[in-house]
Amino acid sequence: MSIIFDPRDPSVRTDPYPIYRRLRETDPIHQSHFGYWILSRYADVDAVLRAPGASSEFYRDRTWANRRGGPDSPLVQSVRKWMLMLDGPAHRRIRGAISKVFTRASVERLRPRIAAETARLLDAAGEGKTDLIHSLALPLPVTVTCELLGLPGSDRDQCRRWTEQISRVIDPSITAEDAVEMNAAEVEFREYVADHLKERRSAPRDDILSLLLHAEVDGGQLTEEEIIANVQFLFVAGHETTVNLIGNGLLALLRHPDQLRMLRDNPEIITDSIDEITRYDPPVQIVSRLLTEDVPLTDVTLPAGAKVMLLFGAAGRDPERYPDPDRLDLTRTGVKTLAFSGGPHYCIGAALGKLETSMMLTELLRRYSTIELTGDDLVWRPNVSFRGLQELPLQLVR
Repeated sequence: MSIIFDPRDPSVRTDPYPIYRRLRETDPIHQSHFGYWILSRYADVDAVLRAPGASSEFYRDRTWANRRGGPDSPLVQSVRKWMLMLDGPAHRRIRGAISKVFTRASVERLRPRIAAETARLLDAAGEGKTDLIHSLALPLPVTVTCELLGLPGSDRDQCRRWTEQISRVIDPSITAEDAVEMNAAEVEFREYVADHLKERRSAPRDDILSLLLHAEVDGGQLTEEEIIANVQFLFVAGHETTVNLIGNGLLALLRHPDQLRMLRDNPEIITDSIDEITRYDPPVQIVSRLLTEDVPLTDVTLPAGAKVMLLFGAAGRDPERYPDPDRLDLTRTGVKTLAFSGGPHYCIGAALGKLETSMMLTELLRRYSTIELTGDDLVWRPNVSFRGLQELPLQLVR
């Protein structure tokens, strides 16, 4: 019987790994019924990420654009300027401006601020029952992103709501209702950022908004539309990934108590452990590419014009790349997770997301002698591309 992969299948949200295993074992280069090639092996996914003929400019696909409100919709017009959705010189131009903020040294300078915010959130959570997602994982990255951009901390909840709606733009399972909500959120978020840019023109500050507004790029400056679009992108990339990495990471540790004890006894290994935690249950599960030229793989050559869906979650559990891949092993060496993408589109904020996650997990284990799940019926968020929990109910004991 042939394998059918459908991202709208509820089991792809709740537990995709058995489905990924069947794909890898029986049909690793799968031609889906909805027009995509589905790749589930590490080597194939990695090859497409690095292929010169693999384009991220999905807004050029009319079907893709129409499902998100049409080529002229506010959302698609914004996405056309996202660093994530650009190739070649256009991508390098915007990435060059933003990358100045995400150097290793710049990220390290944020450590005291992340530590202070982590401590504040854990102080508020206290002891007893709490929900990790809403009390800890959600507020931390959006607070850090607001601070980086120079936006008021009091606006973080609204920025988070806009971000959660807009982030579904890359989800293959969106509905017409989703498209309406995403476009409404884009318009509101756009107006909000535009107001702050107006302030920065007359009174620059030491923040990303001011930097982007006044930065010289290839002898010119970014347009206001480019800045606004990429502020939205930074929220989507920085917020959604980190929230899910914290939640998925703690859940994985709770389900592997030996690894939790190891980390508790050896907190210094946390930095090297994040890639393994990310490999095991990545916050980003699916990305897609349009092929502008043939891309040869081991078994077949994907033709120019093909649409390809890359399953990061499946690649991370490929036994050809990782022995015993369904086991979380913090001592595993040679981990090269694809969860932050690869090639020219490697996530510019990966170091920041890893730092936020490592500091939150380390402080949780330092403060609490016991961390227990208080429910087994976990609910996963509807976004298939970003894998994350709606909530993670915990009992915390000092």
